[in-house]
Amino acid sequence: MAQRSSKGIYIAAGLLFLAGFGYLLFSGLSSNSVYFVNVSEALAVQAKGDLKQARLFGVVEPQDLSTKNGGLGAVFTLADKDDASKTIRVDYTGAVPDTFKPGVEVIVEGRMGRQAFDATTLMTKCPSKYKKMREEEKSAKG
Repeated sequence: MAQRSSKGIYIAAGLLFLAGFGYLLFSGLSSNSVYFVNVSEALAVQAKGDLKQARLFGVVEPQDLSTKNGGLGAVFTLADKDDASKTIRVDYTGAVPDTFKPGVEVIVEGRMGRQAFDATTLMTKCPSKYKKMREEEKSAKG
């Protein structure tokens, strides 16, 4: 009789453990997951009002590029890499990388604000730097 009641306790404890583990897994994945979209996709999602947290990929337009007072941040227009007519305004606050300039490909992470995409992270890609490294690797191998 005593064994039967202890088996119920183990089953209840196992169910509580699985429920807690499932909750932690779901809350961890949902809070840290970020959509990675290009500008065209971001505009389409924003039209539905669903763009909250995202990582955008695009090219910095040369016009309307300005740095914030004190140099910590920039406001610029991000264009789609494939369709330059689709653009989104980005307001970034933070240290601007040295390779940030018009025409460079960037990835910004943040959320859509009322006036612009409010970015908290800015990463730049310098294709010429990677291209040079690949050529050096090829010459070293062959």
